[in-house]
Amino acid sequence: MTHGSLPADLRHAAERAKGFMPSNEGLALFGIARAYGSLGPICEIGTYCGKSAIYLGAAARETGSVVFTVDHHRGSEEIQPGWAHHDPTLMDPRFGKMDSLPFFRAAIASAGLEDNVIAIVGRSETVARHWRTPLAMLFIDGGHSEEPVTKDYEGWAPHLMPGGALVFHDIYPDPATGGQAPYRVFQRALSSGDYKEISTEGSLRVLERVAPVA
Repeated sequence: MTHGSLPADLRHAAERAKGFMPSNEGLALFGIARAYGSLGPICEIGTYCGKSAIYLGAAARETGSVVFTVDHHRGSEEIQPGWAHHDPTLMDPRFGKMDSLPFFRAAIASAGLEDNVIAIVGRSETVARHWRTPLAMLFIDGGHSEEPVTKDYEGWAPHLMPGGALVFHDIYPDPATGGQAPYRVFQRALSSGDYKEISTEGSLRVLERVAPVA
């Protein structure tokens, strides 16, 4: 066992999976999910290839919870061809589009977490409109430009139960270090009065819902 009792094999699986989350932030995400998972289900917006879902799934398995991870698997803007984070191995030549779903499935199966991590393949805003289950933890890590991160927050935050955790990734207060759309939405949530800030690890920011769901 390693940091926060995350099993060494799951840490290795997470670090081996494709993705952009540093180990320290992934371990913090595991700790957050472990703290809140016993309250109910966990929802991740933005699956990509399953790196963060392994950290979340490990906590769900410990706490008897489950992770729903939502993604259309065609890639957000910043990983499309011509962008800095593009990975050509994710291109599906049959359709000329990105497809991260097979990589996600392989990562979760290799980690032994198929019973704990459930993929929902579709657009976040569409799934959110039909979602009805209160969430103990919401992790927003989908598209990082203004429109998608705003839609993720507006569509999913109302489903977070009082006392639940709202977690944002890639929060950069200094524009020189990263994009500002997630930071602006994080600030909007914090200034709403519905949340209190709990902790920070790298670019992760953790809020807890203090107000009843409207």
